Amino acid sequence: MKRLSLAFRCFFSLLVKGRISETLFAELRTRVSTAPASPSLRGREERPPLRADWAEQAPSLSTGRTEVPPGQIAAQGTERAVQMLALLQRDGRLVDFFAEDIAEYDDAQVGAAVRDMHESCRGTLNRYLTLQPVVAGEEGKPVTIEGGIDPATIKLIGNVTGKLPVRGVLRHHGWRAADLRLPDLPAGGGRAVIAPAEVEVA
Repeated sequence: MKRLSLAFRCFFSLLVKGRISETLFAELRTRVSTAPASPSLRGREERPPLRADWAEQAPSLSTGRTEVPPGQIAAQGTERAVQMLALLQRDGRLVDFFAEDIAEYDDAQVGAAVRDMHESCRGTLNRYLTLQPVVAGEEGKPVTIEGGIDPATIKLIGNVTGKLPVRGVLRHHGWRAADLRLPDLPAGGGRAVIAPAEVEVA
């Protein structure tokens, strides 16, 4: 499970901080390996995707998807975060995966399941979010940072002197949201629901 743990640490580091920490980067260099192909997680049934109906209200064919102004997104804060989770749950069952105890499965079994989930969640992000690098350039190559530095945008690591301009190696180019195309939020209490319960009636 060590490789899986490292993968999730990198995923959340990128998601929350927009970069892979120097410690994680060093660990990656010493622990890169390939996992053998294997069937999906044993004993798991194929389940139909949950109907997170409120997550995406069908757009009109003539008008397309609703463009959400940044100010409105910020004002709706928590509700938009829940909506994004609902979209990832609907398409890739991401929340189900994190909520499940996967200790009984080996790395290869988990890796096979994660491959499908990765493809689905990646498609969801591409559909609703346009990402751009914070610093243009190839990772692992030299880069020069000039002018003032916003700590939320660029973090200097290593032998930092505080003098600008600085020249270093681009370890991660960062991510910024260039465009967000989330559906309209529904009225009522459904905004707090990531996935509705499903009850099969005999």
